[in-house]
Amino acid sequence: MQTYGVNELRKMFLDFFESKGHLVKKSFSLVPHNDKSLLLINSGMAPLKPYFTGQEIPPRRRMATCQKCIRTGDIENVGKTARHGTFFEMLGNFSFGDYFKKEAIRWSWEFLTEVVGLDPERLYPSVYVDDQEAFDIWNKEMGIPAERIYKFGKEDNFWEHGSGPCGPCSEIYYDRGEKYGCGRPDCTVGCECDRYMEIWNNVFTQFDNDGHGNYSELEQKNIDTGMGLERLASVVQDVDSIFDVDTIKALRDHVCRIAGVEYGKDENQDISIRVITDHIRSVTFMISDGIMPSNEGRGYVLRRLLRRACRHGRLLNIGRKFLNELCETVIEGSKDGYPELEEKKDFILNVISKEEDQFNKTIDQGLGILADMEKDMAKNGEKTLSGENAFKLYDTYGFPLDLTKEILEEKGLGIDEEGFQAAMKVQRETARAARGVTNYMGADVTVYESIDPSVTSTFVGYDTLTHASKVTVLTTETEITDALTEGVEGTIFVEETPFYATSGGQNADKGTIVSEDGSFSFEVKDVKKLLGGKIAHIGCVTKGMVKTGDTVKLQVEEENRLLSGRNHSATHLLQKALRTVLGTHVEQAGSYVDASRLRFDFTHFSALSQEELKEVEEIVNKAIADALPVKVENLPIEEAKKTGAQALFGEKYGDIVRVVSMGDFSIEFCGGTHVDNTSSIGCFKIISETGVAAGVRRIEALTSKGLLTYYADLENVLHEAAKALKTTPDHLEEKIAHLQMENKELRSEVESLKSKLAKDAMGDVMDQMKEIGGMKAVMLKVEGVDMNGLRELGDQLKEKMGEGVAVIASVADGKVSLMATATDGAVKKGAHSGNLIKAIAGLVGGGGGGRPNMAQAGGKNPAGVDDALKKAEEVLGEQLS
Repeated sequence: MQTYGVNELRKMFLDFFESKGHLVKKSFSLVPHNDKSLLLINSGMAPLKPYFTGQEIPPRRRMATCQKCIRTGDIENVGKTARHGTFFEMLGNFSFGDYFKKEAIRWSWEFLTEVVGLDPERLYPSVYVDDQEAFDIWNKEMGIPAERIYKFGKEDNFWEHGSGPCGPCSEIYYDRGEKYGCGRPDCTVGCECDRYMEIWNNVFTQFDNDGHGNYSELEQKNIDTGMGLERLASVVQDVDSIFDVDTIKALRDHVCRIAGVEYGKDENQDISIRVITDHIRSVTFMISDGIMPSNEGRGYVLRRLLRRACRHGRLLNIGRKFLNELCETVIEGSKDGYPELEEKKDFILNVISKEEDQFNKTIDQGLGILADMEKDMAKNGEKTLSGENAFKLYDTYGFPLDLTKEILEEKGLGIDEEGFQAAMKVQRETARAARGVTNYMGADVTVYESIDPSVTSTFVGYDTLTHASKVTVLTTETEITDALTEGVEGTIFVEETPFYATSGGQNADKGTIVSEDGSFSFEVKDVKKLLGGKIAHIGCVTKGMVKTGDTVKLQVEEENRLLSGRNHSATHLLQKALRTVLGTHVEQAGSYVDASRLRFDFTHFSALSQEELKEVEEIVNKAIADALPVKVENLPIEEAKKTGAQALFGEKYGDIVRVVSMGDFSIEFCGGTHVDNTSSIGCFKIISETGVAAGVRRIEALTSKGLLTYYADLENVLHEAAKALKTTPDHLEEKIAHLQMENKELRSEVESLKSKLAKDAMGDVMDQMKEIGGMKAVMLKVEGVDMNGLRELGDQLKEKMGEGVAVIASVADGKVSLMATATDGAVKKGAHSGNLIKAIAGLVGGGGGGRPNMAQAGGKNPAGVDDALKKAEEVLGEQLS
């Protein structure tokens, strides 16, 4: 058998199924599209759910992909065995109501034996125990002897996911030879050892499960087949595990070089090597799809993987940053199949570098927190860290449970793992609840699911704001209906619409839908894109009645569209300006555009200076003043990429893309509405710049009418302020300067009066002076003196005493201020103001401390002042004894 590399096998698979009439699609993003049931794409079929359910019509009824996938369900086992990993590539061929079992089985056998060249005698099919049809195809048509076809039960060979489409499976196992086996005489297909490896899974989706175990035949039977690329490579290359296949081994070897260790010599080291090797693959691909580190959702998965890799680097005694080096090896090994890795290389490296820096700081901080927890445990005579504290370390500082456990075990301490798991469960349930009620598709359960999937809508609103079209579907908020009448909230679907639906950050159009004779009117409050190309006009009937099949006139509100277009065009200019000023690492991370304002989120790792903001603003306004023509073209995606057009990070694009150019200044993929010339934007003003997540900044800005409204509001505030100060706007600055000077003089006068009050309050304190431990001491109580006044009194007392200690207490507005001060001679003899204050502050219901020569405290219990001063004499006596 010839040996093939990972990249060769991927191409061989896709080329083979393309020859069988399949549409080969590039891998979908790891970020699920319209699917709330998944944080990350975890199988080849996951992005294709709408085609399996019939909610969307596929571009072709035969498709094939190599899908990048991430599974983190057993992340704690990654590294501990050579089987587990979080990132993998899934080869898949799919049929949506086209071919079925016969073709799927035949082609899987043909690819494995004739294309890849696996020995047919080492291949063993399995079928679901009740699937006689599949058994007969293998036995009678493919010629596989009955004794080599294994029948398994529902647990192994029947695919289902709660309610919805499901069906039996037929897997293909490969005998890797005795060297991978367990040695038992009964070792065969289905054994838990590594000899018989499942490499292909044909899923025959032919039933619908109602959720209660009742199955009915599907009208459209589908094929969903999958084969792990790395697993296939390990068979073809005859290596122990996925960590030994060519591209992953190159990465594993790189980890070993950085750590100065050899793989296979020490099991603990091997665990860390495998963790780092796997996790750096995951994070590289996740960031390339626009996922950013955060403390929730998929961003938290990314952060956890990054931190786990960092931590295992420490276990290997890697004493420096190292993840970026490994990331480059990932990109080099996978860029043939995933060119986006090379395109986003600088950005990926930047994100990883910043996160590694942050964790290196965080882990040290976490170790300090754990040390404090250990002290508290010792103080309370405890030997077990609470689950709550263990989870705090995990959740806040990225400490996996095993790291906390390991540190504690070294000191003979334990951990409440049940309490930790309980805290983890609460977090998971909270996150699950936040996703809301979803259906099999992972989308919100709504009335729209019941609409015939053949219903679709076409947007015609780039060139017109008015259009007549036929009503195809009507719904209330809960059900499909034949008519909507006055006062009813509902949704209208038409064949063609000029209304722009919310997408790409641009808010939906507003407007009306009316009948030709004026007897019916519907206010459009929102417009949404739904699965299958449907466009929903959501609103309320304000007059008359509309029926399915009626022809209606759709009228977009012109000013709202115009202002939204100005703000949208301004975001294009803004992105170009940011990349010019800050660098090409800047990527759009989100946006919001409506008629009144614009918001633009972008990747950058520090706040912008005033100089940078000013430069960005000037660049945008120059592009506006230059009156750049705005050109729109629909181009094949590969041709569009050659123009240098900026694509939205992680966005799913079709074969034809809309390219928006603003002169030679900006060129982007964009489906939104825009001005015809940048001069229409009028002007541009940045209102704020803030951070919204790790490595993500946000700019809010205004243009045209929104900016004029903003300035009008500012002018109104200015007039109101001038009115309050009894002046005019043009003299406001002069008036404020005068008031500031007057305020300064008054404050000086107040301080002078306070000083005099303090001196008067002190009275003849020499009569109250005592001698304690051979040193002069004054314990004084005054009224209405603040802390500044107490310090001044203390300085005066020290002058009068020469050498000594003064403790002064003041009560003002029901609160106590304490101050102690000691001369140098008193300090040398043992006096310590800080310890003195600590000892007495509790008696006035407060706390404080300070240096040996001066300390202060506050309290809420005036009744304790006399006791505090009496206690001060005792403490001072002990200090000076």
